[in-house]
Amino acid sequence: MTTTPRLVAFDLDDTLAPSKSPLDPRMADLLVRLLGVAEVCVISGGQIGQFRMQVIDRLGSTDAALLSRLHLMPTCGTQYYRYQDDAWAQVYAQNLTDDEKVRALAAVEASARELGYWETETWGPVLEDRGSQITFSALGQAAPVSAKVTWDPDGSKKNRLRAAAQAQLPDLEVRSGGSTSVDITRRGIDKAYGMNRLAELTGIPLGEMLFVGDRLDEQGNDYPVKALGVPCVAVSGWEDTADVVAQLIAELSAPVA
Repeated sequence: MTTTPRLVAFDLDDTLAPSKSPLDPRMADLLVRLLGVAEVCVISGGQIGQFRMQVIDRLGSTDAALLSRLHLMPTCGTQYYRYQDDAWAQVYAQNLTDDEKVRALAAVEASARELGYWETETWGPVLEDRGSQITFSALGQAAPVSAKVTWDPDGSKKNRLRAAAQAQLPDLEVRSGGSTSVDITRRGIDKAYGMNRLAELTGIPLGEMLFVGDRLDEQGNDYPVKALGVPCVAVSGWEDTADVVAQLIAELSAPVA
């Protein structure tokens, strides 16, 4: 692990917090402390409302100067938000066209039904139009973590669904998302796209960043960041991430010899 990153980027679900759950108080405190010594980015498949519930609302009355060092990239980097004038402002959004949305929704539903993955017991919406991303969540967005863990423990269902939907959408990008989800965006727009845009907009080279994620395997939605050449650390849950962040804070806070 590099010990001198200028920016540390994180996946959200199962990296900073359990799937669709708020940050643990320990993680929230560590994140604020990290903002004191580095720029921080959160890049994940969720939409901005999820970022607010899981991250922003857990940071409390964090100083505006620190929040200005936080970069939010919902929907796998297809959207970008910064804290400006006491509010979170959208910098860009790579929104899908109406035709792309209609075709994406139809393809992923048809594929799920054909493969037998269209569940009858769900929690919240299964199909979501997130503007720049279409998301299929097999058990619904509000499904409990325990149900998600047992639905597809080895990721094989998501991989088959991704491949089936991708075959119908050659002009779009279909990726495995969270524990039970598949995400669809414009072709070539994934977390690598988001990290490249982040480097462009901040002036911080990719080699001076560090990415922390739980899905850095070749089938995972964090893998494009690794393939891009960004230094990465693999974790298996928020507790692992908390240990990584605590180590980073200590190293970045140490006086230069």
